[in-house]
Amino acid sequence: MAISITTPVTGGTQTGFTTPSFTIATDTSPAPNAKQYVVTANTGATGADSHTVSKPFTVTIFRPLTLRSLPSAIPATGVIPVNKIGFNKYLIKVRKGALPAPNQIPQVNTCDIVFNVAAGTDTQESANVRALASVAVGVLNQVSAGIGDTLVTGAL
Repeated sequence: MAISITTPVTGGTQTGFTTPSFTIATDTSPAPNAKQYVVTANTGATGADSHTVSKPFTVTIFRPLTLRSLPSAIPATGVIPVNKIGFNKYLIKVRKGALPAPNQIPQVNTCDIVFNVAAGTDTQESANVRALASVAVGVLNQVSAGIGDTLVTGAL
């Protein structure tokens, strides 16, 4: 895969964090079509734990197990029926264990970022596929603190 996360990862701005930075290490992937990393240490993220067995802190990136390609057009019309165009699903999953209350068993919180890319658009209009990724990452980076605040307060 073309994705290779380097350490440290500079975290997005969050209320109560001072320049969050996360040290990561390559981990064994749970699937053959994925790469996984664990957070081994952090600075500036006051109160946040690093990865442990009971409180995981991982980033896993999946690509489709089988990549779909564009099907053939109907010979008589030259048109590919819309319902025949498949999608390749890419997933970035972040897991972070946390205690729901004192003296309780840690629960695993997750964030799934999914990119559904129609077969054929990767070659026909790759700039538009890249624009999808660019604006998604840009928006997440821009509103990082707001997302954190909303996840904690429930207010949009």
